[in-house]
Amino acid sequence: MARYVRAEIASGRFPPGHRLPTERELSDRFGASRGAVRRVLGHFKSLGAITQVVGSGTFVSERAAESLTPSRGESDAASASAGSPSVGSMARQVSPAQLMDARMLIEPQMVALIVRFATAADFARMDECLERSESATSIEAFEHWDGALHQAFAEATHNSFFLRILELTNAAREEGEWGRLKRISLTPERRKRYEAQHRAIVAVLRDRDEQTARVLLEEHLGEVKANLFGRG
Repeated sequence: MARYVRAEIASGRFPPGHRLPTERELSDRFGASRGAVRRVLGHFKSLGAITQVVGSGTFVSERAAESLTPSRGESDAASASAGSPSVGSMARQVSPAQLMDARMLIEPQMVALIVRFATAADFARMDECLERSESATSIEAFEHWDGALHQAFAEATHNSFFLRILELTNAAREEGEWGRLKRISLTPERRKRYEAQHRAIVAVLRDRDEQTARVLLEEHLGEVKANLFGRG
């Protein structure tokens, strides 16, 4: 849960002033006690990343991103002490072709868990991503909310492994080569098609139709891959 809150703030999906899910929603989503939720929120409040208003809720503070960004030395020390590369360094080693190959293998596997565990709050998040992507006025904004939707799919599995995988996926999508390919390949017609595919996928997930959702997601990712690399 702490990783989720930190990632949403760092990515900009929870911008300053954004209202966080309620304690009950966080408890249901992560299978945590209300006490555990309060401890996590208390930690972020102590860092200055969030503010809590009695009767109104919990909100991202204006200096949230700054308060959650460690110094370069702290980041390097953390990576060294963990004995493993950071998400950012791993993402820089992943080519767009490798990313799409991995996504086509991994993301359809999330469907079974989404159908089983997704909550009303998860579908509300998907709907928000759909609406924001469709109203985006730039390729960069559309790409952000496209990534946020696929992140919402991972969150709806309520499985930390998939959350970690999608965190790496979105970090790789922020690299320059991916952005260049997306700008070249994303025509207005293709964007409209992606938007329609996204809505169809969310609709069948909401209906708990595992087989159809898996097929639609595989087709969508296959089409994105073909368009990115000039085979569509």
